[in-house]
Amino acid sequence: MAEQRKFWMRWRVRTGYPVGILYLVLARPTPKSVLIGAAIACVGLVIRGAASGHLYKDRVLAVTGPYAHTRNPLYLGSAFLAIGFGVAGRSWIGGALIALYFIAFYYAVMRNEEEDLRVRFGPPFERYARLVPLFIPRAVNPADLADLRDPQVTGRFSWEQFNRNREYQAVTGTIVGLAAMMVIFFVRRHFGY
Repeated sequence: MAEQRKFWMRWRVRTGYPVGILYLVLARPTPKSVLIGAAIACVGLVIRGAASGHLYKDRVLAVTGPYAHTRNPLYLGSAFLAIGFGVAGRSWIGGALIALYFIAFYYAVMRNEEEDLRVRFGPPFERYARLVPLFIPRAVNPADLADLRDPQVTGRFSWEQFNRNREYQAVTGTIVGLAAMMVIFFVRRHFGY
């Protein structure tokens, strides 16, 4: 299973670069599309940020914050980022390319990560997986998850964890990506590219 996970992680990154470059070539952004895309991307950043403040990687089974509603809030946030960039780029082909990339890699990565969690946390993870959906969030009674919480973790958002998980990189990457959309807009408008 570890080899399969490494395969998906390795190819997710290797495939991501050419997909990103092709997306930029296909992009036809306007200030309006970038603004709308930025608003959608901000939803993704909020979801990812909230999740990263509750995530103690490899130490604690995360069941608080967004993890009380979806087992993969980081990837849910990434989906909003992908949609936001699809809208910002104003290219159906570019948006479809991002969607295909996301679907092809992230579902496999989510499933592979789940196998690691099953091995690491055993029956508590199995119970958590029965209560909380894989991806699409839903309301879950917090009392159903209370006994799964690690007593050493408060269950409240932690800026320390946000920073330890380097979630600021997602914020920086989003800002840079949206700025690139505006540069593309100006280059295309003024140079006919």
